[in-house]
Amino acid sequence: MSNVSPSSGTPMAASPLTRAVLEIDEYASGLGWDQPARLFALVDTTRLRADEPELAVQLGLDGDDSAVAPLTPVEQDEIPSGTPLDEFLGTIAWPGAVAGCAMTVERLMLPPSAEASVPDGLDEAALAQWVSAHPERQEVRMTVAVLRDGARESALRLREKDSPNEVLTGSGLVPGLADALAATFEA
Repeated sequence: MSNVSPSSGTPMAASPLTRAVLEIDEYASGLGWDQPARLFALVDTTRLRADEPELAVQLGLDGDDSAVAPLTPVEQDEIPSGTPLDEFLGTIAWPGAVAGCAMTVERLMLPPSAEASVPDGLDEAALAQWVSAHPERQEVRMTVAVLRDGARESALRLREKDSPNEVLTGSGLVPGLADALAATFEA
């Protein structure tokens, strides 16, 4: 497990979930592009410091309270390669101490105007190949987080506009992935 270091560029007025998503986006950005999907547990920092003081020190959370974010993203073990994300997420069950979870994943996307030109009858592999060859395709990194209480947040970063000032945030940007992450909290 590793902790994602606090972001100096994250707006202090942002909600704790937005701050966590932007912190994870910044961490993923520092790793570069063409990375595998990454899964994070989101834990309440105050609770972590009280319940697991040694771990809090190890994660660098023993400093001034005002400098510590309310939610701490903790990266989980690597997602098995070749396993579809929906199948992998179906195997996840979080302990009660986990307040939420987040995932960062890279994908290709097309503008809505390209929908009309999608050939009929393509299977998933052929569609992926068609999208990857499309001249209007764009690479995007999506960071999506959900809390147990249903709150959601997302951050989208285009490879061609790879700057912290160009990250789009919103609660409904990637609803399918948010639904899949929320399902990991259903008993």
